[in-house]
Amino acid sequence: MMKIGQLANAAGCTTETIRFYEKIGLFPQADRTESNYRVYSKKHLDRLIFIRNCRALEMSHNEIRTLIMIADDPANRSEHESAHALLQSHLQHIDERIEELKSLRSQLVELQNHCHPTDDTCGILQELAEMEVDVKPAKSHV
Repeated sequence: MMKIGQLANAAGCTTETIRFYEKIGLFPQADRTESNYRVYSKKHLDRLIFIRNCRALEMSHNEIRTLIMIADDPANRSEHESAHALLQSHLQHIDERIEELKSLRSQLVELQNHCHPTDDTCGILQELAEMEVDVKPAKSHV
């Protein structure tokens, strides 16, 4: 059995992260001692590492929630197909983000090209003040 600080250290995260995952239902509630301390088991550590690894792959909380449901019912073959579809969708989102980042990089390089250190004015600042941008609404891949 571990206390929350020990669990956080073992999983390489913070106690706030654990409490947050508990609050949003990604992580099972811990048992409590008589003095009301949370106590965690190896099962909790395994789940936390699973969540951490998914987050490292930039999966959303909803994607992780779906994968947890699939992991909790390994005998259901259709759920495995759902995991494959989820990953395919996530890959598509990553490909879209790569294209967006390439475009962003091109814009920044173009902006950098406006820098003329011998000038008294900063071309970068002037361009930022005058440029027109295509503002897109934030979108989620969930």
